[in-house]
Amino acid sequence: QVQLVESGGGLVQAGDSLRLSCAASGRTFSSYPMGWFRQAPGKEREFVAGSNSRGGSVYYADSVKGRFTVSRDNAKNTVYLQMNRLKPEDTAVYYCARSSVTHRVRAVEYHDWGQGTQVTVST
Repeated sequence: QVQLVESGGGLVQAGDSLRLSCAASGRTFSSYPMGWFRQAPGKEREFVAGSNSRGGSVYYADSVKGRFTVSRDNAKNTVYLQMNRLKPEDTAVYYCARSSVTHRVRAVEYHDWGQGTQVTVST
């Protein structure tokens, strides 16, 4: 069991940047792939970005490729999501979670979800 806490969200204008953090407590997550998801009101939770257990292999949803970067610092038990050139359609609650196998994009393949952090991008 790993407890995850997201932070770093906020209200920004289109074109701005934010960096989200996902800090783990309890069991270390250094041996687990991690993923970022987001959920807008009335919509299903969707995959955003993922990382293998060491951060050497990362993958992204088509909607964020070239704008978002996922990284991790296992010594700090923290995974990051750098979001650049934000768009209004990026507005959502962002969640991090862990998986057991890398390159998974379905929410049901993840667990130990954090509470989420709100990202709002104005037009």
